[in-house]
Amino acid sequence: MNPIVVLGSKVVDGQVTGLLASRLEKAIEVSSLTPEAPVVVSGFGEAAAMADYLRARGVTTIVEEPWATSTNENLENAHALFPDTLQWTVVTSGFHAWRTYLWAWHLGIPIKVVTARTPSAERLGMAMRECFALPHSTLRVLWRKIRTPKN
Repeated sequence: MNPIVVLGSKVVDGQVTGLLASRLEKAIEVSSLTPEAPVVVSGFGEAAAMADYLRARGVTTIVEEPWATSTNENLENAHALFPDTLQWTVVTSGFHAWRTYLWAWHLGIPIKVVTARTPSAERLGMAMRECFALPHSTLRVLWRKIRTPKN
């Protein structure tokens, strides 16, 4: 059993946005193929709304991780819940896949990414955001690698 983790995104007044709904719909699709796999919804201020959305659509095996505030924390915190997982299925948006792979590699967490379609109204903004976020994450990973003493 490989758990599925859905990476959080902004919610408004406790409701998922189009971007997050797209991720959750993809998670529903993925979980229908392996209904015994738990679906971990991860994100500070987002996990409860995500769980409600999934429950309303028939997903029953949901684990909420309500503390993560970043991609690396989403992965770390979810993995801490199921530390013996051999491979995670991570659901995120297409624009976010490279950063997700980068953090998983750095953290040593084996993943397979399944991407959700980004709503057209949000594509430009998210692409521009990722132009800054991916290099920022890359520099953070490199800094951590440099600062970590070798055994």
